[in-house]
Amino acid sequence: MKEQKEACLICGAELEYFTEAREQNCAICGDRKVTNACCKNGHFVCDACHMEQGIKELLQYGLEETSGNPIEIIQKWMGQEQIHMHGPEHHVLVGAALLIAYAGSGGKIDREQALREMWERGRSVPGGICGFWGCCGSAVSSGIFLSLITETTPFSRKTWGLSNQMTSRALIRIGKTGGPRCCKRSAFLVIKEAAAFTEEHLGVKMQMPDRIVCGFSERNSECLGTSCPFFKGNEA
Repeated sequence: MKEQKEACLICGAELEYFTEAREQNCAICGDRKVTNACCKNGHFVCDACHMEQGIKELLQYGLEETSGNPIEIIQKWMGQEQIHMHGPEHHVLVGAALLIAYAGSGGKIDREQALREMWERGRSVPGGICGFWGCCGSAVSSGIFLSLITETTPFSRKTWGLSNQMTSRALIRIGKTGGPRCCKRSAFLVIKEAAAFTEEHLGVKMQMPDRIVCGFSERNSECLGTSCPFFKGNEA
C-alpha cells in the first residue's frame, strides 16, 4: 500500500466516502453544504475552497501561453502546489488546457472570454460525480470546451450534437479503463479523445506527445500501476 500523499486538506487524513449525502460545515469557509465525503477526523472542504487556491491565477497565466499542446499545458499546471492529486479543479483545467491549445493551434476564439466562461461553467461541476453520477467531470469539461469553441447553446442544431458526442466519447474511454478514480488519468484520457475529436470535426490539429507519462503515481494511493496506460513504469 502506497503512502497516501494527498487526502484531507486540513489534517492529511484519509478521505471517507458515503453513499448517502449529509450536511456538514466546510472546515475552511464555514458554510454548511451537502457532501458525500469527509476525512476520518471529520473535516470537510467544499468544492469552492478546494478549487480556488490559485486556479484563477493559473488561468491568468494561460492568457500568455502559446503552446498548442494541451498535455504539456495541463502537466505544467498539475505540477503546481495548489493543484491537488484529485479534486474538482480538474473540471476546469481540462477544458482550459484544451482551449489554450486550440488557440495555439490556429483555432479562432476570444481566449480571455473563453477561459472566463470555462471557469464559470467548470467550477459548477461537483467533485466526486465520476462515482456518484457515473459522469466524470473531466469528460464534462471536454464537452464545455467543445461548446465554447463552437458557440453552442441549447438551441443549436449540429454543434449541440457535437458537444454531447464529445462528452460521451470521453466517458466511454474513461469507463473502459475502469476505476478507482484518478483525476490525472482521466484528464489525460479525455484530452487525447478531445484532440482527436477536434481534428476530425473541426479540422484543427493540436500538438500531442507520442507518449503521455504520468509523474504523479506516488501521490495516488489507488494508482492502477502497470494497468494504467500512463504509468511511468510502463516505459520499460
